[in-house]
Amino acid sequence: MISVLKTTQNLLGLATGLGCAIAIAGCGEVVTDDFQAMAVTTYTWRAEYTPAGVTQDRPREGRIEEFETNSLVNMNGEPTVDPTGEQDSNGIWWPALPPKPSVDELEARLKDGEQYAEPLIDKSIEYTLTFDQQGQSATLPTNDTVYRRAVQAYERDRPLKLSLGPQDGSVQKAEVH
Repeated sequence: MISVLKTTQNLLGLATGLGCAIAIAGCGEVVTDDFQAMAVTTYTWRAEYTPAGVTQDRPREGRIEEFETNSLVNMNGEPTVDPTGEQDSNGIWWPALPPKPSVDELEARLKDGEQYAEPLIDKSIEYTLTFDQQGQSATLPTNDTVYRRAVQAYERDRPLKLSLGPQDGSVQKAEVH
């Protein structure tokens, strides 16, 4: 019984080690002091159009129409133009709200037998990090945590240690070095 338990523990340890090796394969690390963190914030008005007579107990596919949109680029924690919107609690600047679609604009996109719902504003953020990787500039998608670490490193004039995702296709982690 004890030898079976030890064999099981050894196999689990081996499997865990192999899993880590597989997870790390294709994931690189980069230390750089040449980087730019970018967050593009966007507001977009959207309205849902559904066939008339649809109820929750009889759903049918609807469609979403997009209307006016406004975006603002944040570079290293600062807006690239004078912001007309506000800064949120995470230090991200947002653009001004675009004009809400008018009834005429909403009705102009109606198809036969459809009705539209009240338009709603959609908020989105896209994060990227541009950095020097082996003498070439690389721009990869990232997340809010990496963006914040990059802003902190930029403000302190410190390099970043980056952990890249599978096939070096994204930045998954950043540490101020």
